[in-house]
This record gives sequence, structure tokens and C-alpha cells, in this order.
Amino acid sequence: MKLHTGTLDTPPRDAATVVMLRDSQDGLQVLLVRRHAQTAVLGGACVFPGGKLDAHDSSDAVLNRLDRTPGELHARLAEPALAPRAAAAFFAAAAREAFEEVGVLYMQAGRRESSGMDAAAASLRAGEPFGHLLARLGLTLDSDALAPWSRWITPRQPSVINKRFDTRFFLAAAPAGQEAVQDDHEVTELLWRTPRAALEAYRDHAIDLAPPQIVSLAHLARFASVQAALADARSRAPALIAPEPFDDHGVRVLAYPGDERHSVRQRALPCPTRLRYQNERFLPEQGFEAFFDF
Repeated sequence: MKLHTGTLDTPPRDAATVVMLRDSQDGLQVLLVRRHAQTAVLGGACVFPGGKLDAHDSSDAVLNRLDRTPGELHARLAEPALAPRAAAAFFAAAAREAFEEVGVLYMQAGRRESSGMDAAAASLRAGEPFGHLLARLGLTLDSDALAPWSRWITPRQPSVINKRFDTRFFLAAAPAGQEAVQDDHEVTELLWRTPRAALEAYRDHAIDLAPPQIVSLAHLARFASVQAALADARSRAPALIAPEPFDDHGVRVLAYPGDERHSVRQRALPCPTRLRYQNERFLPEQGFEAFFDF
């Protein structure tokens, strides 16, 4: 993945991402999806399922299919400046993107098995409005399964993309009875990996990752189980991370909250506060193992 060197003056677009987790014999695993090589944003890279909000995510048709009121979801997202409907739309968008990209639907008690869901996901991709689809199937979204975790705002000087996003990350356990399947359109491959294994693959140039995924994986490496990761997410307000890049003798450096070069002096996440771009990889200044020293 090549370094982007331009500066963008456009405001960031709202987006939502689901960091899907499962327990395995090797420990906690995270779902990474490989973007189609021709995708405009992060083509060929491995990311978490997600995408931009659309106008329908805040419609009555969608919000009426949530198990919680906009007011309840607004409190959970912990962003006072957002209107309740706007806050609820992020939960809806996260659920929609997970269903559209990997066929996993976070739905309330009732039909949780994957039978018939492939056709429903295909219908969503073909253009059926999400709220209409949920109503047709008699389904209610399980917003309780989506734990607000962090918020990432792309800086005006992005490093690996040419667009800006304001993305809410949600942690969620992979639902029982459903299996993630790539859509072979936006997503060409699914990779379940432990956080450390994913970071090792990135270090070794086996996969490409964007900085939010890199730091998020380093954070998740602290947890031995899905339960522990979700308990941590639900015990605090989502961290706000707005990286502040700078150049150090021609080398791009990303400073995160808590770094001496960042305007926010309080550390936001238990991860390195600075990554350097060398050999086409963003890694801690202290070396790869510094990812896991927190």
C-alpha cells in the first residue's frame, strides 16, 4: 500500500464499521475482509466490514426495526452533539453493512439461523431498501449486540486513502448460527485471524492494513476472549482518535492521543502513540513488539 501525500479540504463522510469477533483454540479472532482490488477506497486491503451511512439509515422504515429507541442509542454512543436519530443511524448502518458485505445479520430473538439469509443479503445488494427488507422478513435489529468502541476521524493529510471519513467502530460477537460469507463484489476474501497474527501478516507484507485497523488490532491483542473485549467496550465511552500526521526528515509519522506531538495529551487507547512509515509499513518506533507492550 503506497503512502498518500496530498491534503484534503473536504469534510469527512460519516461511516460505520463492525469489528466482528469470535473465540477459537488460538484465542480471540477478528474478521478481516479483503476489499476488491478495484474498490475506490482501500482496494485490495484488509479492513473490518463497514461503509458509508446513507440517507435510509436514519429513515423511519429502518429506525422502527431497531430494538432500542433513538434516545437510548444516543446515550450509548455518548456523542452529545449528535441528534438521537443520527446516533441511531450509525447502529443501523453498521448492521446493514455487515449484512451486505458478509451476510451476517444482527437480529433479535427469533430466526437467527442462516437459512434464507443468503437470498435476503442478495436482495439488499440488489437495491432493496434495508427497512423494507427487515419488515418483509419480520425482523428486528439487535442493537444490543453492537458495542460502540471507538471513533476514527481521517486527518486532512490522510496516509493511505484519498477520502476522509468519520467512522464509528462497533465491537460485536459473531452471532451463533450464522457464518460470514464474502459477497464477491466488494469483498473477495474473509480472514479470521488473531490480532497478533494479523499484525504479523501486515508486517511481513502478506496483507495490507490501514492505520485504524493496525491500532485497533493492537488494542484487541490485550484480550483473551470475546467476553473480555466486549466487557471493556461496554465499561467506557468510545475513544475518539483523530491522528495528527507529521513528517520527520522525510518519513511520515502518525501521532495519536497521548503523544507529545498530538494536541490531545491524554492517551486514548492502550497502544503505541506513534507509528512510523518505513518499508511501506506503519510500525511503532520501538519495533514490532511495542504493539503488545500495553
